[in-house]
Amino acid sequence: MALGKTDIRVYFEDTDFTGRVYHGAFVRFLERGRTEWLRSQGVDHQMLARAERPVYFTIRNMSLTFHGPALIDDLLTVESEPSAARATMIFRQRVLKADRLLLSAEVELCLIDGDGRPVRPPREIVALMVGS
Repeated sequence: MALGKTDIRVYFEDTDFTGRVYHGAFVRFLERGRTEWLRSQGVDHQMLARAERPVYFTIRNMSLTFHGPALIDDLLTVESEPSAARATMIFRQRVLKADRLLLSAEVELCLIDGDGRPVRPPREIVALMVGS
């Protein structure tokens, strides 16, 4: 499975009163990393939403471990790699500053239809996730 890398600059809006990245901003960084990974595989959210049977990604579970702080103006790299795909999909992600690990995460996603009901991922998405 392909490892995706997305560079993200820390802006003032990402920080708390101490000048460190607010923990919730890391969740946004992870989202950008997964979205860019999908885009690099030829899939984007609008394509899924406009499909004959529209589907949308949603988070089912997220586990985060913080290893160190990020500061305003830091250039971070979000690494995103799918690790499983069945009814749900799992991404393993890391946020790094240079080679220093700042955050590790495991994110479980599922797909829902327009009414918010869970649906199985299309074969094409599963194939991308498992590297077929």
